Amino acid sequence: MAEIEREAMEYDVVIVGAGPAGLSAAIRLKQLDEDLQVVVLEKGSEVGAHILSGAVLDPCGLNALIPDWKEKGAPLNVPVEEDNFYMLGEAGKIRIPNFPMPPLMNNHGNYIVSMGNVCRWMAEQAEEMGVEIFPGMACSELVYGDNGEVKGVVAGEFGKNADGTAGPSYEPGMELHGKYVFLSEGVRGSLSKEVINKYDLAAGKEPQKYGVGMKEIWEIDPAKHKEGTVTHTMGWPLGSNAGGGSFIYHLDNNQVYVGFVVHLNYKNPHLFPYMEFQRFKHHPIVANLLEGGKRVAYGARAITEGGWQSMPKLVAPGVALLGCSAGMVNVPRIKGNHNAMLSGKAAAEAAFDAIKAERSGDELSAYEVDVREGAIGDDLKKVRNVKPIWSKWGLTASLMLGGLDMWTNTLGFSLIGTVGHGKNDADSTESAAKHKPIDYPKPDGVLSFDRLTNVAFSFTNHEESQPAHLQLADPLVPISQNLPDYAEPAQRYCPAGVYEVVENDGVKDFVVNFQNCVHCKTCDIKDPAQNITWTTPQGGDGPNYPNM
Repeated sequence: MAEIEREAMEYDVVIVGAGPAGLSAAIRLKQLDEDLQVVVLEKGSEVGAHILSGAVLDPCGLNALIPDWKEKGAPLNVPVEEDNFYMLGEAGKIRIPNFPMPPLMNNHGNYIVSMGNVCRWMAEQAEEMGVEIFPGMACSELVYGDNGEVKGVVAGEFGKNADGTAGPSYEPGMELHGKYVFLSEGVRGSLSKEVINKYDLAAGKEPQKYGVGMKEIWEIDPAKHKEGTVTHTMGWPLGSNAGGGSFIYHLDNNQVYVGFVVHLNYKNPHLFPYMEFQRFKHHPIVANLLEGGKRVAYGARAITEGGWQSMPKLVAPGVALLGCSAGMVNVPRIKGNHNAMLSGKAAAEAAFDAIKAERSGDELSAYEVDVREGAIGDDLKKVRNVKPIWSKWGLTASLMLGGLDMWTNTLGFSLIGTVGHGKNDADSTESAAKHKPIDYPKPDGVLSFDRLTNVAFSFTNHEESQPAHLQLADPLVPISQNLPDYAEPAQRYCPAGVYEVVENDGVKDFVVNFQNCVHCKTCDIKDPAQNITWTTPQGGDGPNYPNM
């Protein structure tokens, strides 16, 4: 394309992503100075459309940001009443008692929520304060200043042809410039990935680790519904094939969230995370709960699991990484939204002080210090060894040694220091020849469903004439390398059925059905050749989650 001329708009702070981190930053900036010019750009068709989380919310982040959230009508309506942990076998279960668990694992005082609806409510609060929020505005590029600093983003580019040229209705988008840019894109965001690589922010850190989380919302028989009940399981069906587990949360209106997480460092390329989830629902404790009910929504999302030792440097000139763009999930608690909110608050306070001092485009080092030495760092340091212990020595070691380590960390010390993660998730994949294929039962259409049927319940839509946002560095690699070496795992690790190997007249071809993509980013993470890059499609495309 020829050099594109774009109009530019100037702001004090430009925020990419209307999730809990970005919206918290916007609200806090306006609390500190109502005259600050703050804009939030959201790629989803509306705020909340791309938000998928468990979610049991620790309200500490919201308490710090909006202490009177209850009076203001925040949608935190279902307090946790009961906590259950089970180890599953194929037909049975063993209850893991609550009393040996460290206090940080207690869900008392937390709420079962739709984070999509929490974000919609937060957006209302932000707009009432004067924050400009633009949904349907994907940020496709970073804008750099003369000194190499990040000074803005390109947003709202529409109408490209499939080959990347300008179509008849092409709109070049706008440049939105800020004294500071906050990236709160969630897991493995394309701009965050660029910033981490450009400024070498991951230097000296452990590789980031991930899981893929899949979730369905079910309406169940009222007689089986127990509002406020939280259940987590480990063990079957994954066994020794992969780390991970499930969650079942009873919210209001006779609905339950049924979710399943598979750690993406699994070795066997024949593993099919989506089918593990579908098989899980046939366990008696799940099947009995769901019998007579109906699934009303589906979605999937990658989860950052590296924790304390994998969190990159959070700032570079003009830019800061917030929430899951940096990776602030507490893995054993399966919670990150509270830290996302706290990170947004901390970034806003650092930017406010810098702008007040007439600074711009530099590193917000105060934000880095706040995260690492404050509540977020304290939360993540205590649990930093649970995930790598699980990855290296298995589930039993994680429960025993990881649990002991969490206990000692609550007392201020660790017997084992900090355990490293080792390989990234792509490099953890072993050759197909080393592993046996796994025979998965066919979905029955009642409790379990094929991927394409379920994707319809994510309400995903992409304009098909645009360039594919899933880009192959080398289009030959899937068939020439990944297929013979790894049985092309993209056919299985994608929870939306985007990737297929098809054969016509004896010739095999790799097909990318990008229209199915639910923006989970698993392919960008797990592809063993690191040949797939997820980029943002045009604004408004992707899933349209109702109450995730």
